[in-house]
Amino acid sequence: QVQFVESGGGLVQPGGSLRLSCVVSVRMFNIRNMGWYRQAPGKQRELVAVIFSGEYTNVADSVSGRFTISRDNAKNTVYLQMNNLKPEETAVYYCNFQIPDPHAWGQGTQVTVSS
Repeated sequence: QVQFVESGGGLVQPGGSLRLSCVVSVRMFNIRNMGWYRQAPGKQRELVAVIFSGEYTNVADSVSGRFTISRDNAKNTVYLQMNNLKPEETAVYYCNFQIPDPHAWGQGTQVTVSS
């Protein structure tokens, strides 16, 4: 059974940085295409960044130049480095596959950007 465990969120001031981590319990993690998602209050969950098995990455236009997704296959872990955070990016951040498993969403990690 797939399991995603996110961590690293917290309270940060506008312009600050956070690094999120997600440990993935799945076989053959190294061939999985992974994504980071976020859901702000009252809004739909959205895809923020993707990293493919070959480590090619893609990020949403809204975070381009500020967010970086990476992975460590030896640790079954995917990361999201977030810089220059904005208040409107306050949300719960989740990881899942690039094509998400709807039955496997984790608890997510809360990111609050506020002064």
